[in-house]
Amino acid sequence: MSNELPITKKQIKVGIIILVILIFLLFGKRFLISVDSGHVAVATLFGEVQTEVYTEGLHIPVNPLYKWHIYDARQKTHKEKASVPTQDQLQTSLEVSVQFRLQGEATPAILKSTGTFDDVIRVHLVPTLRSLLREQGKAIENAEDFFLEETQENLQTALLFGLKTALEPQGVEVSAVLIRDIQLPRFIMIAIEKKKEREQEVEKQKAELERFTTEQKQKVVAAEAEKAAAAMEAEKIILLADAEAYRIAKINKSIGNNANYIKLQALEALKSISKDKAAKIYFLNGDSPNPLPLMHIGDK
Repeated sequence: MSNELPITKKQIKVGIIILVILIFLLFGKRFLISVDSGHVAVATLFGEVQTEVYTEGLHIPVNPLYKWHIYDARQKTHKEKASVPTQDQLQTSLEVSVQFRLQGEATPAILKSTGTFDDVIRVHLVPTLRSLLREQGKAIENAEDFFLEETQENLQTALLFGLKTALEPQGVEVSAVLIRDIQLPRFIMIAIEKKKEREQEVEKQKAELERFTTEQKQKVVAAEAEKAAAAMEAEKIILLADAEAYRIAKINKSIGNNANYIKLQALEALKSISKDKAAKIYFLNGDSPNPLPLMHIGDK
C-alpha cells in the first residue's frame, strides 16, 4: 500500500498561483511595451515580422517572446552635399536638405525589406537623391544658371517629385526639398564677382548722370523763373514810365489850355522866395500875363 498523500484542489490552486508569480517575476516586463510619442514599434517572433503596428502609448498584454524594433516616425531632415555636372562639363557643389518621415503603417514592410531607420537612409534616400541631382544637373546648360531663381525652383520641384515617386513605395513620405548652398567652380565665381562690380559701376554712373541731369533741370527752371521775374519787372517799369509820361502830357496839355496855371506856379515860386530875407525880387513886366521873377541875393 502506497504512503503518498493525495494532492488536494487547494494545493493545485496554490501551485498555479506560485507558478504565475514566478513567471511574472521572470517575464513581467515582457508582457507589456511602452512606445514613446512619435514612434512606432514592430515585433518579430523567432525572426518572423509581425504585421501589427504598435503606436505610441502602453500596450498590455503582449507576447513575452516578441522581439521589438522601434522606429522614429517624426519629421526628419537629411542634408546631402554632392557634385553636380552640367552641360558645360563643369562640376558644381550643391547642398540640399530633404524633409521626410517614415510612414508608421509601413514599418513592418520596412523592417522586412530594408531594416532599421538608418538602413532606410543608406539604402533608399541617399542613393536616390544623388542620382536625381546628377540627372537634373545634366539638363542645365551652364553652371552659373544654378544662381537663377527659375533654375532653383525647377530643380527643387523635380527633386521633390522624383523622391516622392521613388520613396513612397518604400514607406518614406517626402514633404520638401530645399537648396541650402551652391558652390560654383572658383574661376566662375571670380568672373561673376567682376561682372557684378561692372554692373555696380554702371549703376553708379547712371545715378550720377541722373543727379547731374536733375541739377541742370533745376538750374533751367531757376533761370526761367529769373527771366520771368525780370520781364515782369521791366514791364512794371514800362508801365510806370508810361503812366508818368501820360501824367506829364496831361499837365502840358493843361498848361497849354490854361494860362492861369503858369501864374499859379509863379506865385508859388514867389511865395517860397519871399521866405528868404536876403532875397530881392524884380519883375520884368508887371503887366505881363506871365510875370517872371528875378531873384537878387543882395549885396555883400
